[in-house]
Amino acid sequence: MSSEYIPGTCNIGKGEIRQRQIVALFGVFLTVSSATALLATDQSRTSRLSIFVPALVFSIGFVQSRSKFCLAYGLAGTFNFERIGKITKVQSAEDRKADRKTAIAILVKSAALAALITAVFFVLPL
Repeated sequence: MSSEYIPGTCNIGKGEIRQRQIVALFGVFLTVSSATALLATDQSRTSRLSIFVPALVFSIGFVQSRSKFCLAYGLAGTFNFERIGKITKVQSAEDRKADRKTAIAILVKSAALAALITAVFFVLPL
């Protein structure tokens, strides 16, 4: 794992990665508990689509932790390899552009993963 900023590739260190892993775990909990509640209360099939939001929370945390790249930092032009919350501004416009491109890719991947989870839950004959 890199411990330095690499434009468009790595913009967070160990502590920040751990935070994204916690978000992913929280998202799993929300997704499972929401799915359980929907099934236990015998809701309509279309209500299963509401699982997208908690699945998106999981997906964003998961993709960011695996990518070692923070979506928000990438869009804001910042990075952090020190203590949590101590961010540094990216100086180069070219580096900020690479970071934005990666951040958008992470958002698209996360939305696609959440949509896949939602689709599977929707079509399951439960």
